[in-house]
Amino acid sequence: METKERQETVHGHEVMEMMVESGQRYSEASLVDEMAERFGEEASYHTCCAEGLGASELIEFLWTKGKLTGTRDSFVFDPLDQCHGH
Repeated sequence: METKERQETVHGHEVMEMMVESGQRYSEASLVDEMAERFGEEASYHTCCAEGLGASELIEFLWTKGKLTGTRDSFVFDPLDQCHGH
């Protein structure tokens, strides 16, 4: 069986799309868990202007960019806040 030596990075847009599709509210812990389940425990993330992020770092980045709405214990992503560059 062949194994991937290098994990591709996941764009933050994929995480935001996953959040919208789920229709649920997240805490950081629940979002990190869902990201690991969907993209793998060792996944690395990037955005239009940052790369090499871990799951928690991506979530913090989304907070600083105003992409998440709610409280740290119960938040959603508003699809109207998504940039459209890839």
